[in-house]
Amino acid sequence: MKPDQLPHLETFAQAAETGSFTAAARALRLTQAAVSQRIQALEQALGVPLFGRQGGRVRLTEAGHRLYPYAQRILALHREARETVAGLKPRLAGQLSLAASSVPGEYLLPDLLSRFHERHPHVQVRATVGDSQQVLHQVEHGQAHLGLVGGKSDSPHLEFRCFACDKLVLVVPAGHPWAKRRRVPLAQLARQPLILREAGSGSRWCLERGLAKAGRSLGDLTIALELGSNEAIKEAVRRGLGLAVLSTHAVRAELQSGKLHGLQVAGLPLVRDMFVVWDRRRALPIPARLFLDLLEPCPGAKRKS
Repeated sequence: MKPDQLPHLETFAQAAETGSFTAAARALRLTQAAVSQRIQALEQALGVPLFGRQGGRVRLTEAGHRLYPYAQRILALHREARETVAGLKPRLAGQLSLAASSVPGEYLLPDLLSRFHERHPHVQVRATVGDSQQVLHQVEHGQAHLGLVGGKSDSPHLEFRCFACDKLVLVVPAGHPWAKRRRVPLAQLARQPLILREAGSGSRWCLERGLAKAGRSLGDLTIALELGSNEAIKEAVRRGLGLAVLSTHAVRAELQSGKLHGLQVAGLPLVRDMFVVWDRRRALPIPARLFLDLLEPCPGAKRKS
């Protein structure tokens, strides 16, 4: 190894992406001690610390953030050189871990995954679907590279970028007295049995925010049920157990077939943004950054930390 060559860039990149020497060791089939020794050797070669240690995890220093894109470019060139010399067509491989809340996960993610697979067929993708709070927890704890959610949190570690807009509507069964109406007053809705998503879901958060803007709260409504999935809520509405406020993405088929009827609630704003979220303490691997390229920012949306 010549003095001007940087050692162990693969180990550095793996630790930067996982935020953990233990996870990097597991991925590289090394001991944690070996990973620590390699990072120390790289830091000595550069003369600056690349990671800070905090609460059993590691996070990139400013110098580490500057090094990471160079490390990725160098490693990519190494792979390209080996494949080209061997007569192989260069291809992007690797893993991408995604987490999504129910609406983006069930109604937007399938199309995104299809487009991503068409562009990068050799990237292994793992995706989970839960409520928004679960998704944010997975992203912040390094269990997912990216999350797709219908609401933000106040975590200082998370970066949010709007990629889609969503509108919620009040849905009633086909035989309901409101099935021919386009709009109802909030005061009338308050007297109807309502079916809610569970606490922590983006749809419920949107409803609570809309009520707050109207000077109301969930305590002003008649809550009949709380259910943990959009499909269960739609079936409950069809069976006459109550009304529900759901995303237009979730009820599009039922509205078109006439099984459910959607209407607006006067004075209740029910529009929200969909966000892609990542943890800025960890470096995004190339597959995650390429997936981000599929998600065009909302027109006029402000990026907010």
